Amino acid sequence: MEFWGLIQHFCVFLLVSAQDYEHNVCEQPEIPLNAEVEELQRFFIPGAELVLSCKTGYTQVLGPRRIVCSASGTWSKTKLNCRPIVCPYHGDLSNGHVYYEGNTYQSTVNYTCNEGHILLGDDGAVCLANGSWSTSVPECKPVSCGLAPIPQFGMIIYDRAVKDDVTPYGTRVTYQCLPPYAVFGNTKAHCTAQGIWTETPECRVVTCPPPPPIDKGYVLDNDIKDYFFMDTVGYDCFGDYVLEGSHRITCQKNGQWSQKPSCKAPCEVGIARGRILYKEKKIWIEDLKPNMVAHMDLVSVYCMDQARKCGYAVPSQCIDGTLIIPGCFREPSIMQYHFQASLPSEIQQC
Repeated sequence: MEFWGLIQHFCVFLLVSAQDYEHNVCEQPEIPLNAEVEELQRFFIPGAELVLSCKTGYTQVLGPRRIVCSASGTWSKTKLNCRPIVCPYHGDLSNGHVYYEGNTYQSTVNYTCNEGHILLGDDGAVCLANGSWSTSVPECKPVSCGLAPIPQFGMIIYDRAVKDDVTPYGTRVTYQCLPPYAVFGNTKAHCTAQGIWTETPECRVVTCPPPPPIDKGYVLDNDIKDYFFMDTVGYDCFGDYVLEGSHRITCQKNGQWSQKPSCKAPCEVGIARGRILYKEKKIWIEDLKPNMVAHMDLVSVYCMDQARKCGYAVPSQCIDGTLIIPGCFREPSIMQYHFQASLPSEIQQC
């Protein structure tokens, strides 16, 4: 019984001693942001020291790095500041763009190329703990398409000089076909950002039927049996008829002729007595021989301004055989026409 009493007394002594000692120990310290210590435990006895260090990718700015557990159970103060490692400016990307998330540890940078260029290398990099980027700046290589395909019976015109069979992105070509072939499809093509040419047209033979006849006219060079794309024929009119429209028509890609012209009839000036103004000259109507003016010609007759007692010329135009005499014109009597002096064309003009 004395033995078990001794054991109980010793346990009480240890418990009381531990409780008294616990009031003087230090608990785990607050570790500064981005810092670390090698060994941590729940309690530290007075006089214990801890050495702080910055985590990987961070560098010490202020100190001290060492803290001590005091007899009062508190840790000494530290101004340790761990800042992230900074990577240098990564440089420009020729024919591309560099996009920075940041330039500190674990920040990323991304690369993109301008349209028409291909990225050779990694499309991004990471700022490493040693202050360098994980990869070097890539290269943006221009896209090339090679020579444009030439359609059978066709030819190509490039918009720039071609060297070593290399055609950079954006190069444009124009397609033409050798007569009597016509281009079907786009006449233009270009080297795309994907390194391929846009669609190539084809060359097809195009023929047209014999040229259509025209009223009061005829076809020139009408001895050809076959008419092909871009062939032309001319037209002319009989007598005093005037050709209106193009004098030549063309065989078009759709196998039809362009719009044919027409022959327009001349006009007779429908007055028996009087003077007219024609081609900037005054002419007595009987002196107009033959009494005929061409389609689209202007002819003026003279009218009287009764209020002011003066004459004035009123024009009219010949339109395909029709010349309208202005309503103000009054044809003189034989007597008036014989003396002439009182006619609107001969008196003072308004």
